[in-house]
Amino acid sequence: MACISADGTLSASGRAMLVALERPATEEEVAGVTRLPLFRVRSGLRELVAAGLVSQQGGRFVATGPQSL
Repeated sequence: MACISADGTLSASGRAMLVALERPATEEEVAGVTRLPLFRVRSGLRELVAAGLVSQQGGRFVATGPQSL
């Protein structure tokens, strides 16, 4: 399940991850908040970073871009 669909909108899991990243968080913390499997969070965060919506800062992730996709 992708975090960003082909038409550029966020999936439910993508939105959940961005909400979880209102404060900097680790992959494990995001998984705990969203109740998504860690493997899905890791791949989702990579996708969100590539889209410019999330950045990584010292092992923690933070939402950086517009969340209204």
